[in-house]
Amino acid sequence: MILEVAILNIKEGFSAEFEINFKKAETIISSMKGYISHKLKKCIEVKDKYILLVNWETLEDHEIGFRKSHEYKEWKTLLHHFYEPFPTVEHYK
Repeated sequence: MILEVAILNIKEGFSAEFEINFKKAETIISSMKGYISHKLKKCIEVKDKYILLVNWETLEDHEIGFRKSHEYKEWKTLLHHFYEPFPTVEHYK
Protein backbone atom coordinates (compact mmCIF):
# COMPACT_ATOMS: atom_id res chain seq x y z
CA MET A 1 0.00 0.00 0.00
CA ILE A 2 1.18 3.52 -0.85
CA LEU A 3 0.17 6.65 1.06
CA GLU A 4 -0.13 9.84 -0.97
CA VAL A 5 0.32 12.98 1.15
CA ALA A 6 -0.57 16.46 -0.11
CA ILE A 7 -0.52 19.69 1.87
CA LEU A 8 -3.20 21.93 0.40
CA ASN A 9 -2.95 25.68 0.94
CA ILE A 10 -6.21 27.22 -0.21
CA LYS A 11 -6.52 30.82 -1.41
CA GLU A 12 -7.66 32.99 1.47
CA GLY A 13 -11.41 32.99 1.93
CA PHE A 14 -12.11 30.07 -0.42
CA SER A 15 -12.15 27.17 2.06
CA ALA A 16 -15.94 26.80 2.13
CA GLU A 17 -16.14 26.64 -1.67
CA PHE A 18 -13.16 24.26 -1.76
CA GLU A 19 -14.90 21.90 0.68
CA ILE A 20 -18.07 21.87 -1.45
CA ASN A 21 -16.06 21.05 -4.57
CA PHE A 22 -14.03 18.44 -2.72
CA LYS A 23 -17.24 16.58 -1.84
CA LYS A 24 -17.89 16.29 -5.58
CA ALA A 25 -14.26 15.43 -6.37
CA GLU A 26 -13.97 12.67 -3.78
CA THR A 27 -16.51 10.60 -5.71
CA ILE A 28 -14.10 10.75 -8.65
CA ILE A 29 -11.01 9.59 -6.79
CA SER A 30 -12.85 6.89 -4.85
CA SER A 31 -13.99 5.30 -8.12
CA MET A 32 -10.45 4.83 -9.48
CA LYS A 33 -8.64 1.51 -9.84
CA GLY A 34 -6.27 0.95 -6.95
CA TYR A 35 -7.94 3.48 -4.66
CA ILE A 36 -8.27 2.24 -1.07
CA SER A 37 -9.29 5.22 1.09
CA HIS A 38 -8.76 8.91 1.73
CA LYS A 39 -9.03 11.57 4.43
CA LEU A 40 -9.11 15.33 4.14
CA LYS A 41 -8.22 17.13 7.38
CA LYS A 42 -8.42 20.88 8.05
CA CYS A 43 -5.53 22.46 9.93
CA ILE A 44 -6.36 23.86 13.36
CA GLU A 45 -3.52 26.39 13.53
CA VAL A 46 -3.48 27.71 9.95
CA LYS A 47 -6.66 28.98 8.31
CA ASP A 48 -7.29 27.70 4.76
CA LYS A 49 -4.81 24.80 5.08
CA TYR A 50 -5.61 21.09 4.69
CA ILE A 51 -3.84 17.76 4.43
CA LEU A 52 -5.06 15.13 1.99
CA LEU A 53 -4.12 11.51 2.66
CA VAL A 54 -4.94 8.91 0.02
CA ASN A 55 -4.15 5.21 0.23
CA TRP A 56 -3.46 3.48 -3.08
CA GLU A 57 -2.66 -0.14 -3.84
CA THR A 58 0.40 0.90 -5.90
CA LEU A 59 2.27 4.06 -6.86
CA GLU A 60 1.30 3.43 -10.48
CA ASP A 61 -2.39 3.44 -9.56
CA HIS A 62 -1.98 7.07 -8.52
CA GLU A 63 0.72 8.37 -10.86
CA ILE A 64 -0.46 6.66 -14.04
CA GLY A 65 -3.94 5.24 -13.50
CA PHE A 66 -5.39 8.35 -11.88
CA ARG A 67 -3.22 11.24 -13.08
CA LYS A 68 -3.34 10.19 -16.73
CA SER A 69 -7.09 9.50 -16.71
CA HIS A 70 -10.02 11.45 -18.09
CA GLU A 71 -11.38 11.59 -14.53
CA TYR A 72 -8.27 13.47 -13.38
CA LYS A 73 -9.14 16.29 -15.78
CA GLU A 74 -12.48 16.68 -13.98
CA TRP A 75 -10.65 16.54 -10.60
CA LYS A 76 -8.35 19.34 -11.77
CA THR A 77 -11.27 21.45 -12.95
CA LEU A 78 -12.99 21.12 -9.58
CA LEU A 79 -9.98 21.73 -7.33
CA HIS A 80 -6.77 23.06 -8.82
CA HIS A 81 -7.86 26.71 -9.01
CA PHE A 82 -8.12 26.83 -5.18
CA TYR A 83 -4.42 26.11 -4.47
CA GLU A 84 -1.84 28.78 -3.68
CA PRO A 85 0.87 27.64 -4.04
CA PHE A 86 0.27 24.43 -5.95
CA PRO A 87 0.71 21.50 -3.52
CA THR A 88 3.69 19.20 -3.36
CA VAL A 89 2.60 15.57 -3.37
CA GLU A 90 4.73 12.87 -1.77
CA HIS A 91 4.31 9.11 -1.47
CA TYR A 92 5.13 6.87 1.49
CA LYS A 93 5.24 3.14 1.99
